[in-house]
Amino acid sequence: MFRRIAAELVGTLLLVYFAVGVATLSFGFGVAGRSLSAGVVATALAFGLVLLVLVYAIGPISGCHINPAVTLGVLLARRIPPIDAVGYWLAQFAGGILGALLLWATFSGSPLYSRSVTGLGADGWGDASLIRVDMGGAFLTEVVLTALFVFIVLSMTSTAAIPSVAGVGIGLALTTVHLIGIPITGTSVNPARSLGPAVVLGGTALSQVWLFIVAPLVGAVVAAALHSFVGPPEKETPLPPVEDDETP
Repeated sequence: MFRRIAAELVGTLLLVYFAVGVATLSFGFGVAGRSLSAGVVATALAFGLVLLVLVYAIGPISGCHINPAVTLGVLLARRIPPIDAVGYWLAQFAGGILGALLLWATFSGSPLYSRSVTGLGADGWGDASLIRVDMGGAFLTEVVLTALFVFIVLSMTSTAAIPSVAGVGIGLALTTVHLIGIPITGTSVNPARSLGPAVVLGGTALSQVWLFIVAPLVGAVVAAALHSFVGPPEKETPLPPVEDDETP
């Protein structure tokens, strides 16, 4: 259990450091130039690729949830006991905060960085949204995107799926939801990813972070319900052959 908890903490830390780091570089520092599309694509690929490699690296250890919404979906699918889920959640939120602190410490070494201006890839609505989406639109977006992502995770990790391609499918799913979600909310679909930067930044990011915790969890519930109805059936373990007790 300790190894699994450590894997979840480190995995979430790395996801936040690298993927949120690319988001900050693209939109905060403006390294993507004036092309909004370039920043969106770069950030979406960063999240997808980091998750893809982590699935293969720590998946054999903990399942590579690194996302409280995924853990909730797995719990509702009865693939993990509640006590393990609680341990995963604590590790994921701790990893998200540590990853954000490490990222902030990295960027603080640049004279171009300002926490209030450059930010740290936080999610948001209203003035914090690229398209100024309102709270209702942000909540709906996060529920739908998380439901899709967690549904894909549950499907790709079922006993009926092909384990060798799970990382590719899950990574592409996270990339896909970021392509549409970044201009709307910045894309959370992961409460730990949202809480870390919000804790470091404070202000608006921290006051709005409740939505990016609640909405993804609601989306995970929707995904688990959807998977129970339309997901791939689990493979049944064949019964052993009945042996004849009579001696020939």
